[in-house]
Amino acid sequence: MRITPRKEEIAAIVALLEDPTFESAAHLAKAVYKEAAELIQMRDTFALVHTWKDGSRGLNFGPFGSEAEIKTFASKMAFGGSGRVVKLYSPGVMLANHDGKKGWKGYCFDPECGHAPFTHSLASASRGACQIPTCPCTKFKPS
Repeated sequence: MRITPRKEEIAAIVALLEDPTFESAAHLAKAVYKEAAELIQMRDTFALVHTWKDGSRGLNFGPFGSEAEIKTFASKMAFGGSGRVVKLYSPGVMLANHDGKKGWKGYCFDPECGHAPFTHSLASASRGACQIPTCPCTKFKPS
């Protein structure tokens, strides 16, 4: 899977690499690996879904970082049949929309909140307040 790192993703890894509190290189490596996995989990990916010429289900491949990556892959393969691109929505984003993603670009920067913009009310007196029942945020704070 080809990924172009985003500025925020690089900053998160750099913060770990510059953190002097790690006891050993192994502890640092473990933290970097976990952080990278969490960052990748926040991205949507794509899959190539294949169907044989007779209409039966074929071979499926993924994840891919973009539709262009799938097209490059498919142009090199010769399975016969047809294929289509399916977007795989990020499980990390789904969890972050519910649990919050404090300090993450695009999510509320209120230290008590961290929820997505659409969880904040756009109506009447509660305009701007987070609508997650357990969240005390009274106004969306953009990054």
